[in-house]
Amino acid sequence: MSTQMNIVLITQADPFYISDSIQELLKRVSKKHTISACVLLKASPFGKNLGFFNKVVSTCKIFGAKFFIYYTLKFIYAKLFKKNVSQILKKFNVTQIDLKKSINHTTSLEEIKKYTPDLLISLAGNQIFKTTLINLAPLGCLNLHTAKLPLYRGLMPTFWALKNNEKEIGISVFQMDEGIDSGPILVQKVIPIKERVQSKLIRETKLIGIECIIEAIEKIESGQATYIENDDKNSSYYSFPSKMDVKDFLASGARFF
Repeated sequence: MSTQMNIVLITQADPFYISDSIQELLKRVSKKHTISACVLLKASPFGKNLGFFNKVVSTCKIFGAKFFIYYTLKFIYAKLFKKNVSQILKKFNVTQIDLKKSINHTTSLEEIKKYTPDLLISLAGNQIFKTTLINLAPLGCLNLHTAKLPLYRGLMPTFWALKNNEKEIGISVFQMDEGIDSGPILVQKVIPIKERVQSKLIRETKLIGIECIIEAIEKIESGQATYIENDDKNSSYYSFPSKMDVKDFLASGARFF
């Protein structure tokens, strides 16, 4: 028998792709469940948690001037014409939690605990979650990863899938543990890569990812959740790309936008 759940989200203030995903998730899930709060972490849209100046330098050095200009214009457009994550949370009456310490710090845990979550959902959470945090919610913490786990654990799976000339890409929702993308998988879908353009692939996989999260919630609330093994022996892991990786990405025929 299904029951209403109290859910706390964990995400980042990314100006490029997250706001659309958060809006769709809140629109769909809040019809049936209570989303009482959202931990909003500082943005690290390309997987690196750096200061603003270091982000600029790193982005130009690794991805090149065209990439930097494209995302600078995209950032300006988002600031002028799109609702950011904070505005979307306010629209749906979801309390925003801004942590002063790391998410695993005692004071952060106490702040999240005040909302007594039944379930945590991480969407582009950019910090490692420790067991104490995961166990705050009796139903655990779901995470979305746009890869066919256990393959492509780690950072920027859409980049690596395109660089490696994959014909398809996975979307996985799994229960988090202390490892990196290593918990048991609750929902997994595989879609063909139609266009070798990363920006389009990110948008597509994130929107499908919301469908997967909703499916995972429905499985949990019905008490009929079954899990797919996320086997370490068959896993692959990718870190942040180097300048040479970007050259190989472009040489493979893939494009960023």
